[in-house]
Amino acid sequence: MTTPTLSSIPRDDQYTDYDTFAGVYPAMPTPFDDDGEVDHDHLAARAQQLAAAGVDGIVPVGSTGESATLTHDEHVAVVETVVEAVDCPVIAGSGSNATHEAISLSERSVAAGADALLLISPYYNRPEMRGVRRHYTRVADAVDVPCVVYNVPSRTGSNLEPETVAELADHPGIAGYKAASGDANQISEVVERTREAAFDVLSGDDAMTHPVVSLGGTGTISVIGNVLPERTRRVVERGLAGDLAAARATHHELGPTARALFRETNPIPVKEALSIRENREPRLRDPLTRATEQTRDRLTELLADLDATGPLGGVTEA
Repeated sequence: MTTPTLSSIPRDDQYTDYDTFAGVYPAMPTPFDDDGEVDHDHLAARAQQLAAAGVDGIVPVGSTGESATLTHDEHVAVVETVVEAVDCPVIAGSGSNATHEAISLSERSVAAGADALLLISPYYNRPEMRGVRRHYTRVADAVDVPCVVYNVPSRTGSNLEPETVAELADHPGIAGYKAASGDANQISEVVERTREAAFDVLSGDDAMTHPVVSLGGTGTISVIGNVLPERTRRVVERGLAGDLAAARATHHELGPTARALFRETNPIPVKEALSIRENREPRLRDPLTRATEQTRDRLTELLADLDATGPLGGVTEA
């Protein structure tokens, strides 16, 4: 099996030191209509808005996309809609706690046009690391696109250990790691152990994007990037360019909003933030509920303050 890449997708000059994944990849929420069905027109329009804002790719049907409440047919249809809507890389969530199910969903997502896959660690059944390693390896063996392994212990109930990540990085089809453990020391160890491999480390926590890039990461799979894509791009681009002061300034500027977007279970707050932007009532699938009035008021205040200074906070790009 040859090493899969996204080489057909043009990269900015500042990213040429990296292999496959660099930049900002918003994890898109899945919009629903009044009947609770996927709103594909709205989904396509949002994806096009993000692409126009200059993001480096889009991640549908991850945790933010409420994939846990979608049927597999709905899941694949969302991937198809996003692929058809944009001309940028699409990294489709296709993980599962059952290996055979993850393989099936991954194969179907690739057939739907996904350029790469985001694979959550097996959840609930909490396999030993040898089982996690076998799970990821079998999925990566089954497809011909790059795979990103995803460590989010708060959702899965287990931690993907750095030693296991380093072993997975040797697989030609596993090209990246989404870090959502909140543990900077662990993320640093992953970067250290994989820096000689063709392997990228991406932040999976908006509050950690600047620290992760500073440690040697290459970008972010982001929630806040759905709402403030230009500022999120600035954090990553300035960080990768070595302008840490500028990256840090925008990181702190985004801090209150990043925290507000996780006051309640994701994607509840980000759907509320998008509803403020669009003047449209947010729709979530049970068992998720709409954000509280306090969360909505806080987001309204924060977004108004940020919007008053423009998409880059009044910063003029060099």
